[in-house]
Amino acid sequence: MAFVFEEHRLDDVGTDPSLDPESLLRQTATAAAQVRQARTVAAHSGLSLLADDGRPRSVAVAGTDVAAFAGAVLETLVGVRSPVPIVTVTGCRLPGWVGVPDLVIAVSTGSNQEADTTLRLAAEAVRRGSRFVAVGPRSGPLRELAERARAPFVALPMVGEPRTLLWSLTVPLFAAVEQAGIRAFTDAELDAAAQRLEEVAHQCRPTVGIEDNPAKELALAFADTLPVLWGATPLTALAARWAAVQFAANARYPVLLPSPPEAAWAQPAVLTGPLQASRGLFDDPADAPGIRMRLLLFRDDEALPEEAADLARAEHTAETAEVLVSEVAAQGRSPVERLAGLIALIDYATLYLAVAYAVEPLTHTLVVR
Repeated sequence: MAFVFEEHRLDDVGTDPSLDPESLLRQTATAAAQVRQARTVAAHSGLSLLADDGRPRSVAVAGTDVAAFAGAVLETLVGVRSPVPIVTVTGCRLPGWVGVPDLVIAVSTGSNQEADTTLRLAAEAVRRGSRFVAVGPRSGPLRELAERARAPFVALPMVGEPRTLLWSLTVPLFAAVEQAGIRAFTDAELDAAAQRLEEVAHQCRPTVGIEDNPAKELALAFADTLPVLWGATPLTALAARWAAVQFAANARYPVLLPSPPEAAWAQPAVLTGPLQASRGLFDDPADAPGIRMRLLLFRDDEALPEEAADLARAEHTAETAEVLVSEVAAQGRSPVERLAGLIALIDYATLYLAVAYAVEPLTHTLVVR
């Protein structure tokens, strides 16, 4: 089956919900509500018990897929200033050094094979006597394990496709480490993140036309191209990593994702390699053999000089190779607000890309009982 990008569908989806059969655009719009609801649920989930034992030796977040990414958000945004290490465990084995002094937070979105892996890690943490917290569906084996261990459990406040529930998973992690004596984010900072998510949802809602909708503009820019994603700071690199997942899961679209710093000198070279189709903005793609790439830069005004130089080098290489460049910029004062805005914009853009191609996104809907 050949997929054809049909631009008119980008605006048609505003009046024809059947173009988004899984209602993923609607689910994506719940992000701000997730921040607020998850914070409320976490506040009433017994996390204050973590304060009784003081600060842990380390924090390990156990999870897979979107739950693992929630751990990566905690590790990236909070770990940089944490007095103790914060790591994400995504494999099938709990590291041997995890023991009684450490806090293990098991995070799951359902009851599939990935959840079974998380449950095994959680059970091992309990067996070793580690301090323990669980985040997951309101019922199921993870909650039962937490109850047997007399450990705090934070129930997910919403239902939906797991990758649309990122903030339902992440905010409880912030709350847990805060109670354990590790500064995360204040209520004001989380409120600002929720407001940023609302702003992006309003700007990118389906009824807003292409010319005024930044997410639809991005989808149009990346039509029939191979995206090359570049974020030079830890925050923007994390946003680029999330974007790679969403391009694949929402639009079934391949991307190139450099991993700085090692790739900073080598990865831009692919823009000038044998697969790059050199063409200008108004050239006919059929006249240029190769793969038409497009560079997406994730900008952050808090980048270090060296990080800004890496981004500038990638942009210069692209311009030299006549590769078109798009960019998105982190906005806001706190790291969580800046990351939230980037993630929300990418979520909408990749979903609109799927709508225009009539691609059916991958789904594994979470049912919370």
